[in-house]
Amino acid sequence: MHEPAIRHVNPAEGPPPGGHYSHGTVANGLVFVAGQLPITPQGEKLAQAPFDVQARQVLANVEAVLKACGSGVERLVQVRVYVDDIAHWPAFNAIYAQWAGTARPARAVVPVPGLHHGLKLEVEAVALAPA
Repeated sequence: MHEPAIRHVNPAEGPPPGGHYSHGTVANGLVFVAGQLPITPQGEKLAQAPFDVQARQVLANVEAVLKACGSGVERLVQVRVYVDDIAHWPAFNAIYAQWAGTARPARAVVPVPGLHHGLKLEVEAVALAPA
């Protein structure tokens, strides 16, 4: 019996993982993007930055993982967004719509009481892997 391959990916264009996990995992034709926080590739946590700056960094991190796995925004299947305040949702939705373009994956927003390091949002995703 052939065991399906699992590939773990940590892109050089993203921050190093903050724990025992990979930023991306490719398995069974899918790319699983671990929760991405507004942390720069150099490891700077943007807790003091305005929400829009944090949102753009998170989406850049998601995109870096997708690209490192051979996928892309246009191949997204599902996105889950955690926000520390639901009042941020309209701003995020506008930034996300511009970033996602014509991609319209299934999506959920989950308000949470707090995130690591006092950050305002976290995004995880699932996309199709390269054929």
